[in-house]
Amino acid sequence: MAYHLLIVDDSPMMRKVIRKTVTLSGVELDECWEAGDGREALEILRCHPIDLILTDINMPRLNGFEMLKEMQKEERWRKIPVVLITSQDNQEHFRETAAWGVKGYLQKPFHPETLRDLLSRMEEENRV
Repeated sequence: MAYHLLIVDDSPMMRKVIRKTVTLSGVELDECWEAGDGREALEILRCHPIDLILTDINMPRLNGFEMLKEMQKEERWRKIPVVLITSQDNQEHFRETAAWGVKGYLQKPFHPETLRDLLSRMEEENRV
């Protein structure tokens, strides 16, 4: 499956690293958009069809959790799978976010294979 991907991170360098890692993982991309925070991400969501979001949590203006809460207000955005990419390691907090569309998380730094395996597992779950 080729993804319409949205990468959300306040660091331009980290967005580049994530995009490169996605490419190295072998994940097929159709389109890839980038946003510097949750507000920019919501604007992109309003204008483009997105299949998957890879987002940081700690960002200015609108952080990852606030963005997820805003996404819950729009029916068309609720089913978009979200993967949190973070340096935090709070397992319980991440379990709570499953209701907001979070399908998994990757702890920085991560390897391309880890991302590939997570996306493969997500695809398998959607087929069942």
